[in-house]
Amino acid sequence: MKVLVVGGGGREHALVWKIAQSPSVDDIVAAPGNAGIARLARTVPLRPDDVEGIVRFAEEEECDLTVVGPELPLALGLADLLADRGLAVFGPTRSGARIEASKWFAKELMFERGIPTARARLAQSRDEAVSAAREVGYPVVIKADGLAGGKGVVVATTEEEAVAAIDGAMLRRRFGPSGERVLIEEFLEGEEASILAFTDGKAFGLMAPSQDHKRAFDGDLGPNTGGMGAYAPAPVVTPEVLEEVEDRIIGPTIAALKDIAGVEYRGVLYAGLMITCDGPKVVEFNCRFGDPEAQVTLPLLDADVVEIMLAVVRGELDPSSVCSKTASAACIVMASRGYPGSYETGKEIAGLNAASELEGVLLFHAGTTDADGRTVTSGGRVLGVTGVAPDLSRALAKAYDAVGLIHFDGAHYRTDIGRLALARLEAGGRATE
Repeated sequence: MKVLVVGGGGREHALVWKIAQSPSVDDIVAAPGNAGIARLARTVPLRPDDVEGIVRFAEEEECDLTVVGPELPLALGLADLLADRGLAVFGPTRSGARIEASKWFAKELMFERGIPTARARLAQSRDEAVSAAREVGYPVVIKADGLAGGKGVVVATTEEEAVAAIDGAMLRRRFGPSGERVLIEEFLEGEEASILAFTDGKAFGLMAPSQDHKRAFDGDLGPNTGGMGAYAPAPVVTPEVLEEVEDRIIGPTIAALKDIAGVEYRGVLYAGLMITCDGPKVVEFNCRFGDPEAQVTLPLLDADVVEIMLAVVRGELDPSSVCSKTASAACIVMASRGYPGSYETGKEIAGLNAASELEGVLLFHAGTTDADGRTVTSGGRVLGVTGVAPDLSRALAKAYDAVGLIHFDGAHYRTDIGRLALARLEAGGRATE
C-alpha cells in the first residue's frame, strides 16, 4: 500500500521510520519531508498548510492512507477534505482539532465534565487579561488561545512579566490571530508528563508515558521552545497515575468530544499533564503526535503502527494492540544557535554517518535539507538524536554519545535531559524494568 505522510519535522521522520517497518507498505511519500526522510521516502514540495494541494496529490497518487503530522493542516480541515473524497486519513476532523486549536474550547469541555485541570479565565481584551491575572494571583500562566507552535505559553511570576506577555500576544500580535484571545490560568505545581493515546472515538490505547523538556536551556531556564528533548517511559507516571489518567482524563475527554461537541475523534489524542500532589491535571491537549515525544514513543511501540492507524480509521481499534516494549528511549534535540528566536541556516552538518552507526541510536531529522551533496541546517530544531536501551540511564548515554559525534556551527542542546527521572529512580521511585 501507499502511505502519504504530511509534514517535514522530526515527528514526521519518526512516523516515516515506523511506517516503513510495516510489511503492508511498499511506497511512502512525504510532503514536504526533509533530508533524513528522503532516505526512506519520496518527497514532494507541498507545504503542510496547502490542504487543497495535498488532497489533489493524494487523489492523483491514489494514496491508500494519509497520515497528518502537524496540527495546522488538521485545524484547516485536511482530514475532512480527504474523507469527503473517500480517502483514508489518520487524524481528527477540523472540529476535533479544536481541542488544540482553541485552548478555551478544551477548557470548556473539561469544566463541563469535571476533568481535572487548572482554573482559567478567557480574556478578550488587554485590560480584561491584566485584571484576570491579578485576580488569579502570581505565578500565573498566560496562554494564547490559538495555535502558536508550542511557544504561546508564558509563566509570569510578577505583574510586570504578565503585562509583557499579554501585550506581546494581544497588542503586538506576536502569535498573529492566535493571540487575539488569551487564557489566564492558575499555575500548577508538579512534574510534567505527556500521554499519547490512539483512539477511534470510542476505544483508546495508550503509548508509553513520556516527558518533554520545553525550556531552551539547562535547569529548565530560558524561553519555551517546541521541545528540546524527551524520554519514555516517564517514571513519574506510576501505574496508579496511569490508571487515573485513563479513568478521569482520556476516557472522559473522548466521551465529551462525542457528547458535547458531536465529534467522533479519530487519531492521536495528546494529553499534556502536570502530576500534582492532588493527582494528574491537564495542562493542554494536542490533536496529533508530540514532537519530540513521537521520537521516543514510536521506537518503543511494539506493534505495526499502520495496522493500528487503519483500525482507528475504520473505527475498530483494539486497545490491546497498542503495547510498548520493555525498554527506554531518550531524545536529545540539537538546535540552531538562537532558537527559539532568530537563527541562521545553511550550516553543514558533520558526523551523521558515524553517529548513525552506533548501536541503539536513531537520528530523526527535523530542520535539514540537502545542498550540493551536503546535509545542511534549515530550521531551528535540526536533529532529534534518540537512544534506545533496556533502561533510561543507558538510553541517555547512547543519545549523548551520538550527539558528541555530530557537529554544525552554532549547535545547541541541553545537557540535562532526563535529570528528573534519573533522580527519581535513584531515590527509589519506580524503575524502568
